[in-house]
Amino acid sequence: MDTIKQEPFACVRDNMTIRGLSFRPQGRNLPIAIVSHGFMANYQTTKGYARWFAKRGYAAFCFDFNGGGLMSKSDGATTDMTIFTEEKDLKAVVAYAQSLPETNASSVTLMGCSQGGVVSGLVAADMQEALERLILFYPALCIPDDARAGKMMFAKFDPANIPETFRCGPMKLGRDYAASVLEVDLIAELARYTGKVLIVHGTDDQIVDYHYSERAQAACQNATLKLIPQGQHGFSKAHDRIALGYVEEFLAQ
Repeated sequence: MDTIKQEPFACVRDNMTIRGLSFRPQGRNLPIAIVSHGFMANYQTTKGYARWFAKRGYAAFCFDFNGGGLMSKSDGATTDMTIFTEEKDLKAVVAYAQSLPETNASSVTLMGCSQGGVVSGLVAADMQEALERLILFYPALCIPDDARAGKMMFAKFDPANIPETFRCGPMKLGRDYAASVLEVDLIAELARYTGKVLIVHGTDDQIVDYHYSERAQAACQNATLKLIPQGQHGFSKAHDRIALGYVEEFLAQ
């Protein structure tokens, strides 16, 4: 019998409501796991990971970033979203999870996919004491380089004259999405976190070259990198099983 309790949750950041799902087993003093989705995605893409954590004894949470995607259940406009607004969102979710009576506020694991991995790394660097582990699936550490090149996934623009809004496929973005990262070194930011890091990346990723993860592993004090041959950006079911096997090993360390 499945004893995991699944229910919606909400918290607020700057008068905007963040909405998501929590998955909690029975018990008290539960460690926390928070899973962050990637660019243009939503918590439907990460709820399987949250449930996976809950089955292993974690109070687990997945959520939609404010303005984070076309199907977002959270507030906010996509034109106001940046990795730094998402950093604020994730910090709000962490604070919410830590405030619950059944959780252990000093035992937090962050997991993020793609852009959600970048955001998780930014938050990890600012909360060294409470964070136990950081898990990154194909982290989008290329974002600043892409912005400097004026080519961010489906979007193209002049980096010296970024328009107020521009389209990235079906999603409209604001100037700050690109402008805010032009001078940023995400690998250096990630390296500020001195705790345990697991990075899992596919060698056939056409959106974020896995060499970014190799550089990140080298820069971090305590990082493990696992490469999945033929893995792409967004793992197949088979590659997902491999990746979660690496996570299982990592959690046992």
